[in-house]
Amino acid sequence: MQKVERITMLKEERFQVILNQLGQDQKVLLSGLSNILKVSEDTVRRDIKELADQGLLKSVRGGAVPHAPGPHNFKERVEYGNEQKRVIANKALKFLRDGQVVIFDGGTSAMLIAQALPKDIRLTVVTNSFPIASILEEHDKVEVLFAGGRLLKSSFVTIGHETIQYFKKFRADICFFGICSIHAELGVTGPDYEESEVKRAMVESSREVIALSTMEKLGTAEAYYICPTNQLTTIVTDQPDDMIDFKIYKEMGIRMA
Repeated sequence: MQKVERITMLKEERFQVILNQLGQDQKVLLSGLSNILKVSEDTVRRDIKELADQGLLKSVRGGAVPHAPGPHNFKERVEYGNEQKRVIANKALKFLRDGQVVIFDGGTSAMLIAQALPKDIRLTVVTNSFPIASILEEHDKVEVLFAGGRLLKSSFVTIGHETIQYFKKFRADICFFGICSIHAELGVTGPDYEESEVKRAMVESSREVIALSTMEKLGTAEAYYICPTNQLTTIVTDQPDDMIDFKIYKEMGIRMA
């Protein structure tokens, strides 16, 4: 009887297969990868941990999902994906009306909305973003309420207990919420613990939560939980609202724009 030789993949080859599957399916499961790679689930789990340590994916129970691509530092984000963010900002403007109280987080998409506000609109803006406060300083009809606290230098926003308590004082009409990661099952997440805690307070203090997200951030996850995805009222993207990719969010009752 002829002996069948079993060919074992090198670890680097397994890594590439895992990343390819993740790019194709937007999530991978230990059991599925075990079958594809012909190794044990424990081996797959170790591979996923190594890839997660390298920042190439986000390890979750039973498998992995993608990290959000792109930089996290504010200075780098200002230059990243501006064409798509301007599309998002222009779409978001239609949600604004005179007399509203609006929370702006520290995202670069929210900053572009602040830059594009009509000169005759009257708003009260609550923010923890130094760049947004600076932009709105020039707007005669927008009152700016700034949340104090400790400066997170990588994002130019205030964070901490004082900042969180400040946002809890409001019942805003809208929160413009720059998204790092949205995943239908894992919720809305971010890469910084303290900033994510502030964002949670913003969400809980707002009647409508309008997420500003480029397509590449959908189906991804980061380390720190902010809120369930179905707590978002609207997701504004840079694409038409009838894309098949949006079906899962529409089924959750979220409006796509």
